[in-house]
Amino acid sequence: MFIKIYFETKPVFLCDKIDTTIDEYMHHPDAVYIDEISTAAINSLLHEIAKPEFHAGIILNKDFSKLRKAFFKHFTVITAAGGVVINTNEDILLIYRRGKWDLPKGKLDDGETLEHCALREVEEETGLTGIDLGEKITTTYHTYTEFGKHILKESHWYKMQCNTHQKLVPQTEEDITDIKWVKQSSLKKYTLNTYQTILEVLSQLEKK
Repeated sequence: MFIKIYFETKPVFLCDKIDTTIDEYMHHPDAVYIDEISTAAINSLLHEIAKPEFHAGIILNKDFSKLRKAFFKHFTVITAAGGVVINTNEDILLIYRRGKWDLPKGKLDDGETLEHCALREVEEETGLTGIDLGEKITTTYHTYTEFGKHILKESHWYKMQCNTHQKLVPQTEEDITDIKWVKQSSLKKYTLNTYQTILEVLSQLEKK
């Protein structure tokens, strides 16, 4: 088992074994590998991430639950949910937020299910209604700094479907300035300017 956490474009893997995916990173000269989960070891890795030459990090421990807990305690963890919305023409909905193309998502409210959060956030950010919730696609992880706090966001993504003929209303208070239905054959033009986690979601969508 493993999860991949992005520090901007740089991945850190938490894993209980080295599989073929992680093995490719292990052999890179600028990858950092540790097999202990002490605070000092994790802090050392987090310090290395800031260096320009850092390529990837791998933390291995047979007790994955213990590893995850040890790593996550270094961050304020936020849970979010969102969706890849596909219309009747098989186009995918993209939003433009803060200079990048993105997918609609938002933070989980207290007492809310992930599924309800995903639908609510997509409706609020795009103006769509009558959305049908489909299967879960994947979970992504990324970090950022906000008001001096180190945030780790765990985002749960779902496949969704809706009618093509609806007015799209960008939620400007969430810094969304544009929304587009994009043909899947044209996605690459937009994903040249997106986040690594969004590329992960779209890649996993292709496998469904």
